[in-house]
Amino acid sequence: MTATKQFLSDNAARVHPQVWDAMRQADQADTPYDGDSLSQSLDASFTNTFSRECAVLWVATGTAANCLALGSMAQPHGAVVCHREAHIEMDEAGAPGFFLHGAKLILAEGESAKLTPAGIAAAIDPIRDDVHQVQPHAISITQASEYGCSYRPQEVADIAAFAEARGLGLHMDGARFANATAFLGCSPAEATTGVDALSFGCVKNGGMSAEAVLFFDPEKADVARYRRKRSGHLQSKGRFLAAQLAAMLEGDLWLKNARTANAAAAEIAGACEGRLMHPVEANEVFVQLSADERESLRVQGFEFYDWGDDAARFVTAWDTREDDARGLAVAIAGL
Repeated sequence: MTATKQFLSDNAARVHPQVWDAMRQADQADTPYDGDSLSQSLDASFTNTFSRECAVLWVATGTAANCLALGSMAQPHGAVVCHREAHIEMDEAGAPGFFLHGAKLILAEGESAKLTPAGIAAAIDPIRDDVHQVQPHAISITQASEYGCSYRPQEVADIAAFAEARGLGLHMDGARFANATAFLGCSPAEATTGVDALSFGCVKNGGMSAEAVLFFDPEKADVARYRRKRSGHLQSKGRFLAAQLAAMLEGDLWLKNARTANAAAAEIAGACEGRLMHPVEANEVFVQLSADERESLRVQGFEFYDWGDDAARFVTAWDTREDDARGLAVAIAGL
C-alpha cells in the first residue's frame, strides 16, 4: 500500500518537539488558571517580539481567539466587516454571532480574499446612520488570506488608517500570521501596524492546543478576560497552553517553522506554471486540476482537499518532508 503524503491541512501536522518539551517541563504544580509563571510571562515575551506593549490571553482554538478579540470591538447591535471568504464567515459555524451576542458580519469583496479601504467603503457607505440599520464597529482581515496571499505592511497600514478615520476597530485573524511574516521578511511590528488585536496562530505552526489573543491596547483585554471565562476557555491548567506559546517564541521557532512550510509550498508552486489560481505567499497552493488529475495524484498517495469541481488545495506544514513536496511537484508537472 502506498504511504500517504499529507497535504490536507497544517492542522494535521505533528506537534513540534520543542513544544512537547515545554509542556513536559510545565508538568509540575503551579498556580491554576492564568496565574502560573508561564502565563504571567506572556505579556512581556510578546511585547518584546512585537516591539509594542500588548496583553496576551491564551485560548484553545482560533475560533475563540477571533471571537474574543472581536467581542472587545463590536457591540451586539453592531457589525464586523470581513471578506466574503473570511474564515469567520465561512468556517466558524456562526461563532461570531454567538460570541458577540447577535452582532452580524458585513461581507466585502477583494481580490485574493484580501480587503482594501475601497472594498470596505463599498460595503459600509450605503448604510444609513440611524437606529434602523446595523452599524459597522470593526474590521477583520486575515493574514495570510483564505487564498494564501499576504497583506503587505502598507496594505495593513492603509486599512488601519481607514479604520481609525471611521472609528472602527481593526482585528487581524493571524492563523497563518507566521507564514505571512516569514514570506514578507518584515518584523512582526511592521506586519501589524495599526492593528488593535491579533489572533496569533500556534496550532497550525507546530502547537498542540493553544492560540493567543494579543491586544495592543492592554485595557481592551480586561473585558475579554471575563468573556474567556464565560465562554469556557479559562482552562484550570493554563500553564500547558502558555508553555506552547512560550516555546513558539523561544529562538523564533514560530518563524523557523513557517519558513520551512513556505519553502515546501514554493517547491510545489514551481511545478504549477499555468495552473496556479493565486500567488503563493505563504503555505497554501491552489491549483487547477481536473477530477481525473486529482484522482491520479491520490493514487500516488497524496492527500489534499478538492477546491470546487476543477481545483485542489495543497497545504504544507513545518513537518512536510522535502521528498514529499518534491514528489508532489514532480507528479503535478507530469500530469
